[in-house]
Amino acid sequence: MFGIIAQFRNWCGQKAELHTGTDEPLMFRQGEIWWCSIGMNVGSELFGKGDRFLRPVLVLKKFSRTMFLGLPLTLREKQGSWFVETNVGSVRRWAILSQARTYDSRRFNNCVGEVDRETLSRILLQFVKLISS
Repeated sequence: MFGIIAQFRNWCGQKAELHTGTDEPLMFRQGEIWWCSIGMNVGSELFGKGDRFLRPVLVLKKFSRTMFLGLPLTLREKQGSWFVETNVGSVRRWAILSQARTYDSRRFNNCVGEVDRETLSRILLQFVKLISS
């Protein structure tokens, strides 16, 4: 239990650094995949790994120069209507539709690739299908 509390405290420090980071937003596009500092979250919410709490996130919908709707990705094979398999280069990943949330681009670490338009359309269609059912 103490380890988890220490991780939350570490994340709070990281989050403060992200918040006070650069005011100059990074350029990004819908369909790109970025390593993002998504943090140490609560309960069943996904969290990032390592000292920067990173996880790859697909930019599903760009809302502004700094805000977007993102889907975290995993390497673990997943089944169900809330997962969509995709390839990033030669790496198979699964977009986790049930963990969609808005992010600020200050959470970005680095861009690791992008999905093609057909794949993005397929993921968007599955997402709309999931939330409208």
